[in-house]
Amino acid sequence: MSVIALIIIGAAAGFLATRLMRIEADIPTTMLIGIVGALIGGLILRTLTTIMGGLAGFVGAVLGALLVIWLWQRYRGR
Repeated sequence: MSVIALIIIGAAAGFLATRLMRIEADIPTTMLIGIVGALIGGLILRTLTTIMGGLAGFVGAVLGALLVIWLWQRYRGR
Protein backbone atom coordinates (compact mmCIF):
# COMPACT_ATOMS: atom_id res chain seq x y z
CA MET A 1 0.00 0.00 0.00
CA SER A 2 1.44 3.37 -0.95
CA VAL A 3 2.21 6.08 1.57
CA ILE A 4 -0.45 8.35 0.01
CA ALA A 5 -3.08 5.64 0.46
CA LEU A 6 -1.99 5.15 4.08
CA ILE A 7 -2.39 8.88 4.72
CA ILE A 8 -5.91 8.91 3.26
CA ILE A 9 -6.93 5.77 5.14
CA GLY A 10 -5.23 7.15 8.25
CA ALA A 11 -7.49 10.19 8.38
CA ALA A 12 -10.55 7.93 8.56
CA ALA A 13 -8.82 5.51 10.93
CA GLY A 14 -7.90 8.35 13.29
CA PHE A 15 -11.53 9.39 13.50
CA LEU A 16 -12.61 5.84 14.25
CA ALA A 17 -9.78 5.27 16.75
CA THR A 18 -10.52 8.45 18.72
CA ARG A 19 -14.15 7.38 18.99
CA LEU A 20 -13.20 3.84 20.08
CA MET A 21 -10.79 5.19 22.71
CA ARG A 22 -13.34 7.85 23.76
CA ILE A 23 -10.99 10.83 23.64
CA GLU A 24 -11.81 14.35 22.61
CA ALA A 25 -9.34 15.70 20.09
CA ASP A 26 -9.56 18.46 17.53
CA ILE A 27 -9.66 17.59 13.82
CA PRO A 28 -5.95 18.15 13.05
CA THR A 29 -4.91 16.05 16.06
CA THR A 30 -7.35 13.31 15.09
CA MET A 31 -6.00 13.29 11.54
CA LEU A 32 -2.39 13.29 12.75
CA ILE A 33 -3.07 10.38 15.11
CA GLY A 34 -4.70 8.47 12.29
CA ILE A 35 -1.97 9.20 9.77
CA VAL A 36 0.84 8.22 12.14
CA GLY A 37 -1.10 5.14 13.19
CA ALA A 38 -1.79 4.22 9.57
CA LEU A 39 1.87 4.54 8.68
CA ILE A 40 2.89 2.40 11.65
CA GLY A 41 0.10 -0.14 11.25
CA GLY A 42 0.41 -0.23 7.48
CA LEU A 43 4.11 -0.92 7.57
CA ILE A 44 3.85 -3.53 10.32
CA LEU A 45 0.92 -5.33 8.72
CA ARG A 46 2.14 -5.20 5.10
CA THR A 47 2.44 -8.98 5.03
CA LEU A 48 -1.12 -9.37 6.28
CA THR A 49 -2.31 -7.03 3.53
CA THR A 50 -0.85 -9.26 0.83
CA ILE A 51 -2.56 -12.28 2.35
CA MET A 52 -6.02 -10.86 3.10
CA GLY A 53 -6.36 -7.86 0.79
CA GLY A 54 -7.29 -4.23 1.39
CA LEU A 55 -9.42 -4.85 4.48
CA ALA A 56 -6.32 -5.85 6.41
CA GLY A 57 -4.75 -2.48 5.59
CA PHE A 58 -7.69 -0.67 7.17
CA VAL A 59 -7.58 -2.95 10.21
CA GLY A 60 -3.85 -2.25 10.50
CA ALA A 61 -4.46 1.48 10.24
CA VAL A 62 -7.05 1.39 13.04
CA LEU A 63 -4.79 -0.75 15.23
CA GLY A 64 -1.87 1.60 14.61
CA ALA A 65 -4.00 4.62 15.47
CA LEU A 66 -5.18 2.92 18.66
CA LEU A 67 -1.55 2.29 19.59
CA VAL A 68 -0.65 5.95 18.98
CA ILE A 69 -3.58 7.12 21.13
CA TRP A 70 -2.60 4.74 23.92
CA LEU A 71 1.01 5.95 23.84
CA TRP A 72 -0.15 9.57 23.65
CA GLN A 73 -2.41 9.17 26.69
CA ARG A 74 0.23 7.27 28.64
CA TYR A 75 3.10 9.68 28.11
CA ARG A 76 1.28 12.99 27.70
CA GLY A 77 -1.32 12.53 30.40
CA ARG A 78 -4.96 13.48 30.28
